Amino acid sequence: LDRDILTFRLDEPEYPMSVCSFPCDVGHRKDNKDSECCWACMPCEYNEYLKDEFTCEKCETGYLPIEDKTMCAEMTVIYLRFSDGEAIGTMVFSICGIIATLFVIAVFVKYHDTPVVKASGRELCYILLAGTFLCYSVTFIMIAPPSSYICGAQKFCIGTAFSICYAAILTKTNRISRIFNSGKTTAKRPGFISPKSQIVITLGLVLFQVVILSAWLFAFPPMDKIHFPTPNTAKWICNGIQNFSYMIAFSYPIILLLCCTYYAFKTRKIPEAFNEAKFIGFTTYTTCILWLAFVPIYLTTSDDVEIRIVTVCFTISLSATVILACIFIPKVYIILFRPERNVRSSMMKSKSTGSSKQSTSTSIYSSSSNENHRMASY
Repeated sequence: LDRDILTFRLDEPEYPMSVCSFPCDVGHRKDNKDSECCWACMPCEYNEYLKDEFTCEKCETGYLPIEDKTMCAEMTVIYLRFSDGEAIGTMVFSICGIIATLFVIAVFVKYHDTPVVKASGRELCYILLAGTFLCYSVTFIMIAPPSSYICGAQKFCIGTAFSICYAAILTKTNRISRIFNSGKTTAKRPGFISPKSQIVITLGLVLFQVVILSAWLFAFPPMDKIHFPTPNTAKWICNGIQNFSYMIAFSYPIILLLCCTYYAFKTRKIPEAFNEAKFIGFTTYTTCILWLAFVPIYLTTSDDVEIRIVTVCFTISLSATVILACIFIPKVYIILFRPERNVRSSMMKSKSTGSSKQSTSTSIYSSSSNENHRMASY
């Protein structure tokens, strides 16, 4: 009998296999509870490995089975790297901001004794520029690989940078408000409007933030950890970025911002020659809109740490950009491109309204600036 020329069926020339069960594929276990000789092949779960041919067992937290399911291996840890696209985007934006800030500082230093710089309140401007520079620099701290030192720097710097900026702006707007309010009732110059007083007030406001952050760091020491948002995902993060605790660092600057907005609105009708309040108002109103958009995004991205970090970086950098664009760019424009307006007579011009109160306010504001070389404002 020649079996080679025999066929089982014309459409199925191969003989049928007479077996109870086929061998199981990779990653499958044998389930023979319904029969002692035969079995069914059951796949192991995505986080299980094949302990033996009949048993699948879960891997420990932080481990996943290798391709053939024969053992577990440590997960690849995910974190925001400097080479990631979103990180590169935030860093490029911050670098541009740092360059712009350094350029403004250079212009102010070079034209330190010109009327525009004097009228701006040089000391507070330098403090504000330092805060702006720190805001842009925070991006690199946020993207750096987590460690206890980096996590501590994140907690401390994100709040301090904003506090420096808004403390300086609040001091500016409060000074303008007090000067013009007192001018309505008396010719006496209000207290604490000298440059030294303004610096002390600003540093005091910043010091309060430093005390809050120091207490926070002492009570809850910063540390890095591996976070598992899903059983098959491991992310290397700072312990504060996962929850809402970073809002502690933002809470005090938000209060300062709201106070700045109040004073900016309060001084919106001062004489046009003193229109720095107008630019400060643009700054605070725009920043409030940014923060109204930021807070919901921050609170709803707890599981996507990378998006949260990028959102924080862009919000901080955009806030710094608003300060540069609204407060400093108009001054730099006059210094570099309209030098004919960078003279004392131009700084003191205002539209005449025939109001004796306005004239009194203008006189007081001018006299209050003797320490600042008779500061006037736009």
